[in-house]
Amino acid sequence: MSYESISVFDIFKIGVGPSSSHTLGPWRAAQRFVETLRNKNVLFDIVETRVLLYGSLAKTGKGHGTDIAVQLGLCGDDPVTFAVDQIDAKINDIGNMKKIILLGLHEVDFDPNNDIEFLITESLPFHPNAVTFLAKTKNGENFAETYYSIGGGFVVKEGDDVIGSEIVQLPFPINNATDLQHWCLKTGMSISDIVMENEAGWRPEAETKEGVLNIWRVMKECIYRGCHTAGMLPGGLHVKRRGAALNKKLIAGKSYSDYDSWLQTISAGGNDFKYTLDWVSCFALAVNEENAAFGRVVTAPTNGAAGVIPAVLQYYIAFCDGNKEENIIQFLLTASEIGSIFKKGATLSAAMGGCQAEIGVSSAMAAAGLTECMGGTQKQVMMASEIAMEHHLGLTCDPIGGLVQVPCIERNTMGAIKAITASQLALQSTPDFAKVSLDAVIKTMWETAIDMNHKYKETADGGLAINVPLSLPEC
Repeated sequence: MSYESISVFDIFKIGVGPSSSHTLGPWRAAQRFVETLRNKNVLFDIVETRVLLYGSLAKTGKGHGTDIAVQLGLCGDDPVTFAVDQIDAKINDIGNMKKIILLGLHEVDFDPNNDIEFLITESLPFHPNAVTFLAKTKNGENFAETYYSIGGGFVVKEGDDVIGSEIVQLPFPINNATDLQHWCLKTGMSISDIVMENEAGWRPEAETKEGVLNIWRVMKECIYRGCHTAGMLPGGLHVKRRGAALNKKLIAGKSYSDYDSWLQTISAGGNDFKYTLDWVSCFALAVNEENAAFGRVVTAPTNGAAGVIPAVLQYYIAFCDGNKEENIIQFLLTASEIGSIFKKGATLSAAMGGCQAEIGVSSAMAAAGLTECMGGTQKQVMMASEIAMEHHLGLTCDPIGGLVQVPCIERNTMGAIKAITASQLALQSTPDFAKVSLDAVIKTMWETAIDMNHKYKETADGGLAINVPLSLPEC
């Protein structure tokens, strides 16, 4: 039986906000295009390059920074390492000089206003998020490649079959929740242990652990940064950042000097329900405000939903005595497998499935990770994931102004709280009596995505996007 090999590092990617589909994906696609030109030994012969954006990338590309992403990708810059505080300066230089340095090696004329086209009335059949790169050499030879950003930072070149990591033979091949349950029952292993064994198909266990802890490092740095950065978000909606103000209110004058002492201060405040609820919201707000401000985040499994998993994991660390490396690894490995199953059975793309594909999937992933770390059985883990998604089915993607701000930022708080609730419900339940399976809810999610009107799929053509004046702030 064929299956798709997806690693934890395919589901969790370090990058730059505000969107995995509209920023990270096109950025990676642009990088691949200029690498192709170099591999064909024509890079230094290029005299002209253009970018064509189709469908959802065209309709909300400006608000999602797609034009910025493709320029940085053409320059050969990497979203994992590029200094986010240098983005504006570099983009301004390209616009003012009307020149771009392909792969950082070869300068050509390039006017972003003319050479990036937003074809808002055109869409390609394979996926709504499509981008075509064109290049011409001094001898008149033309090169063109089309890429599809299919959600979660995954990119497919037209004509290619491989989507995730390099296909390898894994000890526990998994396409759906039934497969996962089969291996758990056969081996008695936890979901995180199954994932760790599969990851060994790509790299040694020590490298996987180091990489997962690095993912958490970026997440917690993003939380901390977002909780200490005030001001207004870019884009013209005049949305005020709330994470820093809420953090200040909850800390109530207590002193700290870094993340660790901040965490200790939070934990010392107790486990009062309202107090805990406020902190979970604060964590999620902080991450997605950073995401909206072109900050460094972890796609989890998308940028628009990047705050859910960090918020729930931070909750587990701060309020459930989970601040141990092995628990953090366990949480993220379990969550990644659930995200992988949703990708295989449905979609991670809001342009294909609405916000159920982003906040819904991230909530299901977080619920699963938390449940395993809290001692839940494999069946309870999958039950928690199912519960979380069941109550996000049909959630639309309707960003006001095409920006990943309203209602996206607040939706991360809702997804995080639902994940915690779903976990608690599963831990207090007997999965054998459940009426809905995880595979059933994934199938339903995909059928809902197919039936959903296109205007509720990241186009800003419906919902809140057309019923709230652009000048109206979120709060």
